[in-house]
Amino acid sequence: MRTLPSLAAALTLATSLALSAPALAHGDRDRMQQKRSDYAAGLNAPVVMSPSVSLVDTNPGSAGISGCFMKTAPLFVMSGLDSVVVHDISNPVDPQRVGTLASLQFENEAMSCGERKVGRSTQRFALIGVDLYQASPGDVEHVNDPVRGDYELIIVDVTDPTAPRIRARAPSTTSTHTVTCVVDTDCRYVYSAGDDNQVPGQGSFSIFDLTDLDHPVEVDSDPATQGLQPFRSDAVGWGGHKWNFDGAGHGVHTGAGGSYVYDVSNPLKPVEVANTGAAGDSGRDGMTNGFNNFIHHNSFQPNATAFRAGAAPSLANGNILLVTEEDYENPDCSTAGSFQTWHVKRLDGSDGSIVPLAKVELADLATYPLPAGAFCSAHWFDYHQSGLVTIGYYGGGTQIIDVSDPLAPSSHGFAWFGASEVWDSYWVPVYNSRGVATGKKTNVAYSVDLVRGLDVLAVDVDGDSVGAVPDPALLPGGAGTDVGLTDTVPLGVLGGLGALLVVVRRRGSSRVLPRD
Repeated sequence: MRTLPSLAAALTLATSLALSAPALAHGDRDRMQQKRSDYAAGLNAPVVMSPSVSLVDTNPGSAGISGCFMKTAPLFVMSGLDSVVVHDISNPVDPQRVGTLASLQFENEAMSCGERKVGRSTQRFALIGVDLYQASPGDVEHVNDPVRGDYELIIVDVTDPTAPRIRARAPSTTSTHTVTCVVDTDCRYVYSAGDDNQVPGQGSFSIFDLTDLDHPVEVDSDPATQGLQPFRSDAVGWGGHKWNFDGAGHGVHTGAGGSYVYDVSNPLKPVEVANTGAAGDSGRDGMTNGFNNFIHHNSFQPNATAFRAGAAPSLANGNILLVTEEDYENPDCSTAGSFQTWHVKRLDGSDGSIVPLAKVELADLATYPLPAGAFCSAHWFDYHQSGLVTIGYYGGGTQIIDVSDPLAPSSHGFAWFGASEVWDSYWVPVYNSRGVATGKKTNVAYSVDLVRGLDVLAVDVDGDSVGAVPDPALLPGGAGTDVGLTDTVPLGVLGGLGALLVVVRRRGSSRVLPRD
């Protein structure tokens, strides 16, 4: 059993690594501390903001990295460097922190929410992917080694949102930089980001079986071979990043090798059905054509159930793949990492069946002052049914991009705060009167900021006749959601939190690994 002194030693070691880490990307501690100082000094209002976007609320606190929404209760779970925080979003323009789990982790940059119906009740949980280290004073038996970088999946139970707790853990043979439920409303299987550590040049990822939430296990892809064998994916290249599932029985795996679509109708037997081929591979044409200078970060295929092979590229035809290409160490905002559109031409497994259409760098949007040495790569995004995307560009703030014409993505709006670093931005779901997400998105976006915490923005969405203010139907007592958190989730007692802010980055001897 680990003791509290061993926990303290692990955290001290993590801190010492942070202090000695190179000033690069997420490990740039000095840059982040300067921005936090600027913010504390009063630079907390938008420096530049378009008329189509307004700041509704700001929630300073834990340095934010990622978040996710529950589907059967108005809850937003946010992961930071020092904690996991549960917010009641019954009033979506005024998220209330109701529960906190003190948990030091790096990096868990894609918080994934899962749910499971058990009898008449619903169990709700969030997934932590331990990429380098994780330690929690409430779970002292486990302290991940911050030097070795223990890959692990952690289940955080938030069924009682005021008392989040670590419920179970499962070690992983591949990178858990991100972990994702195949079906979030019945999260029985989870896919990891993956890497090529087992066989250099041969990408692989892990699948976890969560049938027993108290005892999750990694699935062996080849029981006939000695040892635990992960699953193959050429999307990984030298590093995998994220799985995104479209509701049509397909999952898209993004990584250094590009974007690959898999049939996951049997989640234990994923079958590749489409890929970006050489054009999306950072080790082949992607590096020279500008469509993958480092890594394909994450993706989404809108209206995927309407897909028809050979159809013209359009959102209506369900054959547009939206992709973030991240290149975070590039200080040139004209090439630092783009938001892209691709045409999924067919799902027959042939090479290059997904072809590039267009891409926009931050500089192309012409909405951001471009100083030398900026940190402005595209990062996480979320899609709205109107054809708008909200996306974090790190120091470039929150950008709203119109993709209704996938051949010509354009700026719809933006918010830039200066003392800020936006890692993620999400459209808040529309919940019905029972607190269940309808599948539609509101005109309110949450931006998760490593410096500022959580910002609430309202966006003027074309066609809703509301403008850059929250839709009145969203407010308690409005025509939309009128459910309170107490109607759907049991409440308990909220404890305190001792925050410890640590940033660590790891580098390979011959290449930079994706840690963002």
